[in-house]
Amino acid sequence: MSTPLLELRDAGVQRGNRQVLAGINLCLQAGSLTALVGPNGAGKSTLLALLAGDAVPEQGKALLQGRALADWPVRELARQRAVMAQDHAVHFAFSVHEVVAMGRLPHPPDPVADAGIIDAALAEVDVTALAARDVQTLSGGESARTSLARALAQHTPVLLLDEPTAALDLRHQERTLHSARALARQGRCVVVVLHDLNLASAYADRIVMLCEGRIAADGTPRDVLTRDIIGRVYGQPVQVIEHPTRGVPLVVACDQ
Repeated sequence: MSTPLLELRDAGVQRGNRQVLAGINLCLQAGSLTALVGPNGAGKSTLLALLAGDAVPEQGKALLQGRALADWPVRELARQRAVMAQDHAVHFAFSVHEVVAMGRLPHPPDPVADAGIIDAALAEVDVTALAARDVQTLSGGESARTSLARALAQHTPVLLLDEPTAALDLRHQERTLHSARALARQGRCVVVVLHDLNLASAYADRIVMLCEGRIAADGTPRDVLTRDIIGRVYGQPVQVIEHPTRGVPLVVACDQ
């Protein structure tokens, strides 16, 4: 197998006396969409930060193309991976178009190409009509979509999305993950933190389920989303049935 695009080798993160992540081994290839799931506090966002190079493991290694993420110059790293963080608020009076255009800053200026990429990103997340709006006037969902458009405009081989659907309505949740899967099919490596197991089931090629800072399960949606695994990790009884149209596992919560 070729060298993984992103890799964590026995990676761990400690905050004070608390081991946030421990013994994490992951190999992520181009052309795949991986969903990180797990209960609150399981370590999903910290794991994404390791993959982004925004956090450095106290134990083990975090590698991009076989090179330690900490060794990549900032600008060069920004041409390799784009990140949509949970906190996407902008506290300055920029327009939506200006925020999305920031995604082009790591690249050499090319006005014609940049304009096309920015316009495509705005259209992809359905914010073209908001392009002139001050981002401080947007709703939570509109702000989230603007942040996603900026990450798309960065045009990188790796796309890391931390709860991109949290503030979105049903239509835009589906649209966002449809776009993420399409990018993976085009050869990108896409990693998405999700709370909705059914969205993960519908769109992910691979699900990595975390529990108390460790990987509890790793595999296809059908491998990971079982009644026993979900019950053990989440402490919530569920039934797992076949989705009537998508042909993937459908998780249904049961009474305690």
